[in-house]
Amino acid sequence: MGTTTPPRTLAEALRARGDDSLAGLLRARPDLLNPVPNDITQLATRAGTRASVVRALEHLDRFALQTAEALAVAPDPAPYETLLSLLTGDGLDDGEQHDDAGAAITAALPGALATLREQALVWGEDDRLRLVRTARELLAPSPQHPSPTGLGPTVAEATAGMSPGRLQEILTATGLPATHDPVSAVAALSALFTDRTRMAELLDSAPVEALSVLDRLVWGPPYGEVTPNPTPPVKWLRDRGLLLPVSTRTVVLPREAALHLRAGRAHRVPEPVPPALAALAERDPQAVDRAAAGQAFTALATVEELLKLWNGGGPTILRAGGLSVRELKRTATALDVPEPIAAFWVELAYGAGLLASDGETDERYAPTPASDEWLDLPAADRWTHLATAWLAATRTPGLVGGQDAKGRALSALGPELDRSAAPDVRRRVLALFAGLPPGTAPDPETLLRRLRWERPLRGGPAPAAPAAPSPGGTTSGGGAEGTDLRSRLALWTLNEAELLGITGRGALSAQARALLEEGEKAAAAFLAPLLPEPLDHVLLQADLTAVAPGPLERPLAETLSVLADVESKGGATVYRFTPGSVRRALDAGQAATDLHAFLAAHSRTPVPQPLSYLIDDVARRHGHLRIGAASAYVRCDDEAVLNEILADRRSTGLRLRRLAPTVLASQADPGPLLEALRDMGYAPAAESADGDVLITRAGARRTPPRTPPVPVPEGPPVPDDTLLGAAVRAIRAGDTAATVARKETPDSPSSPGPSGALPRTTPAETLATVQAAAMTGATVWIGYVNADGAASQRVIAPVRVEGGFVTAYDHTADEIRTYPLHRITGVAELAEEA
Repeated sequence: MGTTTPPRTLAEALRARGDDSLAGLLRARPDLLNPVPNDITQLATRAGTRASVVRALEHLDRFALQTAEALAVAPDPAPYETLLSLLTGDGLDDGEQHDDAGAAITAALPGALATLREQALVWGEDDRLRLVRTARELLAPSPQHPSPTGLGPTVAEATAGMSPGRLQEILTATGLPATHDPVSAVAALSALFTDRTRMAELLDSAPVEALSVLDRLVWGPPYGEVTPNPTPPVKWLRDRGLLLPVSTRTVVLPREAALHLRAGRAHRVPEPVPPALAALAERDPQAVDRAAAGQAFTALATVEELLKLWNGGGPTILRAGGLSVRELKRTATALDVPEPIAAFWVELAYGAGLLASDGETDERYAPTPASDEWLDLPAADRWTHLATAWLAATRTPGLVGGQDAKGRALSALGPELDRSAAPDVRRRVLALFAGLPPGTAPDPETLLRRLRWERPLRGGPAPAAPAAPSPGGTTSGGGAEGTDLRSRLALWTLNEAELLGITGRGALSAQARALLEEGEKAAAAFLAPLLPEPLDHVLLQADLTAVAPGPLERPLAETLSVLADVESKGGATVYRFTPGSVRRALDAGQAATDLHAFLAAHSRTPVPQPLSYLIDDVARRHGHLRIGAASAYVRCDDEAVLNEILADRRSTGLRLRRLAPTVLASQADPGPLLEALRDMGYAPAAESADGDVLITRAGARRTPPRTPPVPVPEGPPVPDDTLLGAAVRAIRAGDTAATVARKETPDSPSSPGPSGALPRTTPAETLATVQAAAMTGATVWIGYVNADGAASQRVIAPVRVEGGFVTAYDHTADEIRTYPLHRITGVAELAEEA
């Protein structure tokens, strides 16, 4: 039985993989699919590009990354035993590396190596492991980019270009035999630094100060600056090659010497096992669900109040986009929450498609038509809609109040708040929650350590912004300068999940767990029994207030919000009836009899007499004065009332004059005139040009139909199984076309060109070849140009040739296709395998 030849290139290693393995590579690195590579060679080339390798490294966990870093400083190629030794050390480090840690590394290394192999960052058998050259360049040390392991260059790299005389001086100082061959001199010095016994003897003779210098360099960075006249300890080290010159003022500790001082370890603290999540508290799962449901109800009420607040047209949009600081503060005051939390609710409603720009010249935010549909849904379904939108949103309200890279303030609903990592971080944080027993609230610090272990290279510095306040009004960490973006996103996730009712008292709720695992319907089924049922009644009191002992049905709440003002919120909402609120209801088209009937139908207590008197008194005076457009006029059948207005000093600014016994004219506009007379204690009504009373209802401004903002994806989407299968077949077919032996016809000008080039044949030769292949069932290689002018090469098995078309089984697409013969540039027969 013959032996398998080890792969000499990454392309050969990929070619030897099975289809499932290739699909795994494309699933882990979806950027390799855009566009689908023509063959294995192109796939290997693309997998080695800098941008793709950087993306792949960013998705490695800490131990897989440490494994790649160890390979970057190991000989190329490196056997498995050398790699393991770089991670575990040689056991001679005075007990710093414990046996249990070494066992954990030994157990975890095969998995980390399998991950690197699957992602085509490492290839080769265990006796010849090779790190992709681009990854080695990214992770290898240099003065400009020190190695993540803190190791410097090898002796051979550091002495490149050093004069033979200087090498002789170093050999003499270390007691090595002199040689005039630079290669032999470098090899002798490297052998000395890797020999534990001789190296220990050399260091035993070193001054104590020299050992202190090595201690400062051993774990990195390995570079240091020296003066033209170095101190004796530095000179001692430099003379013996323990510090080698990089420039006139810079020296480096060579890798072999550093590894001896580290007892053979590439990393000070290898981390083969992910940090465990510590429990901050253990809570009753049912109490967690109830607390989360209560907060979910508050979230729904807050979003509804926001929609009502902006119902008639919200704040104007800044020229650069977003809300001004003043408008955000005004919204926060109306919602009775801090400004950072108001920014969260505004962004949540926007991301859920409930708010948008109206697109007018004087552009404003307003509810969308979808908001009316959302309000008609059951409460549990409304919550799942918000929670699902939050999970997928790339908008990051925690950044509001900070600055971008150019020092400009970041505003709510502004264009600079998208962070593509946000959805991934949110889902990962909640997945870690879900992995804990129900009712367990994890410690945020251990949560952050776990996230950093899983993606040590992701994140990076984020714009400075204040930390998002928790529901209690306190701030939690994450707003400090220098904290990586993923950590800050995780902390914001904890706060936002509590605000939204995803978590309750710091633990994941059952409804959120169902949302993550089963979908919206299951989550709504869990949540619905925990939400209070809406009430159809209030309790009227003699002090002109109404108490709603719970959430009200929507029609009742909407009518009551027009008829009365909200005085306080909490477990029960208190409404107060005032002359202004009653007038507001009359302006909306209600009659006094309608209001009496409404209160009698929805009050569990008798309607208090003071409230009935208030309604009748306001209704009696309502519309007694009529205001229309002249600029404006005041009309009243009672001349005495108009005389009273003219005599009132407060009407001076309105510049009123009598046009008729029952009509006054004003130079003020109708709106300000209405407000001024109401401030004077009257109850005027606006009228139309036809003399009819104008009914002003609660705002009904809506934007044109809008779709919610599309989240900005973080990198290319993960392909589904169908796309992966088709891509693998296409790559295999293209590889067959590029590498299979083709029949040579040296006498014919139609012989195919070099590997990878499209074949060229005359139309007659093309027709004859595909007809023969259809008769014999052979497979041929064709060059094809589609209607867009894009050229490709395909491997096909012709089935039928007629009418200027060839119908064939296309191995590239794994399906039957028809090709116009005039678009086939050439055809070549594939040689039979021996």
